[in-house]
Amino acid sequence: MKSSILLAAVAAEEHHIVNELPIDPVWIGVIAFVSLMAMLFFTLAFNGIAHRH
Repeated sequence: MKSSILLAAVAAEEHHIVNELPIDPVWIGVIAFVSLMAMLFFTLAFNGIAHRH
């Protein structure tokens, strides 16, 4: 019983599924950083709008 479980575990470890990213991982970080900074500046652009009226 233990040997069949061990063999199944070894067989499962040998088969690796690799999902390739469409772009280089560095660019994913750059895009995320730029997007978040744009959202930050957009949010800060409305800082103090209520005090103008």
